[in-house]
Amino acid sequence: MTVNEEEQVLIHCLYFTANRFARNMTKLAEQVFNVGDLAPSYLYLIMTVKFHPEITQKELCKKLSIAPSTSTRFIDKLEKQQLVNRKVSGKQSFISLTEEGEKVYTQFRASLKDLFEDYSDVLGRDFSLNLSKMLHEASNKLEKEK
Repeated sequence: MTVNEEEQVLIHCLYFTANRFARNMTKLAEQVFNVGDLAPSYLYLIMTVKFHPEITQKELCKKLSIAPSTSTRFIDKLEKQQLVNRKVSGKQSFISLTEEGEKVYTQFRASLKDLFEDYSDVLGRDFSLNLSKMLHEASNKLEKEK
C-alpha cells in the first residue's frame, strides 16, 4: 500500500497525531469512567485534590497544566455538585473533597484499571506503559520550554 502525500504529512505531524490519539482516548475514557455527567478532566482534578487535601487553586493549575480560568470553571461545577469545597483565605482558594467527592474518587480509581485494561488489550501492555511514559516525558520537556 502506498501512502499519499497527505497521509505522509499527517503521519509525521505530531500535533495532528497527538490530537487524534487524545480524541480516541477521550472516547474510551468516557465509556469506561461512567461517573454521571463528569468529563474525564474533572475526575483527574478530583484525584489530584484527593492526593493533596487543601490544595491551592494555583497549585492545582500547575499540577494539571490548566489555565486558572479552566480550573475556576471545573471547581465551580464540582462545587455545585457538592464534590469539592472551596475555602477562600485572602487571595488564595483551598480545595478539598467532600464525602461525596471521596466516593467519586474511589469509583474513578477502580475504573482507571479498567481503562488501562481496555487500551492495553489493543495496544499491548508494554507498549501502553512505554507510550504513557514517553508522552509524560515529552510533555514535561515542552512545558519547561515555555
